[in-house]
Amino acid sequence: MLKLFIFYMYYLNTKFGTQIAYIDIKTHFKTREAFVSKDNGDSISRARRFIKNILTQTIDNPNNPDSLNFFQADTYRFYFLMSFMWEYLEGNEISQEYAISLVPKKYASRIKRLQVLKQAVKLGYINETSSTVDKRRRIYKPTDNLLNDFFTYTDNVSMQLKAS
Repeated sequence: MLKLFIFYMYYLNTKFGTQIAYIDIKTHFKTREAFVSKDNGDSISRARRFIKNILTQTIDNPNNPDSLNFFQADTYRFYFLMSFMWEYLEGNEISQEYAISLVPKKYASRIKRLQVLKQAVKLGYINETSSTVDKRRRIYKPTDNLLNDFFTYTDNVSMQLKAS
């Protein structure tokens, strides 16, 4: 979010000049301060617990398995993991084209999407097999290791949310 805000400020500054960017920064922070200073104690507390839980289970988790570290390395990979697992758990057959179309194009180019899929296969996080109908078609499924890591991750997040 901060990167997006900085980019937005850079855009305003280059497009319209420093004055508009400065006014927008002042407006943004006044709005934020007004919202935070309102009586939102419960919402703020819940938001802080939620953020801490997510960070504890992902980036700040020293025991995170390699498979999850791979998929949490950037936004596209994390979005891909969630979409891929959703489709797999729904019982859908995931072909190469389907797998790389799971995440909108605005997050990564076609080549990046294909590279991430192939890298996940190479690292042993996703299995690639030939279709029984068309031998040229590749079908993808998470490995047992990725499934175990993912279920442990989701169980931990769920337990932490219930405890909060």
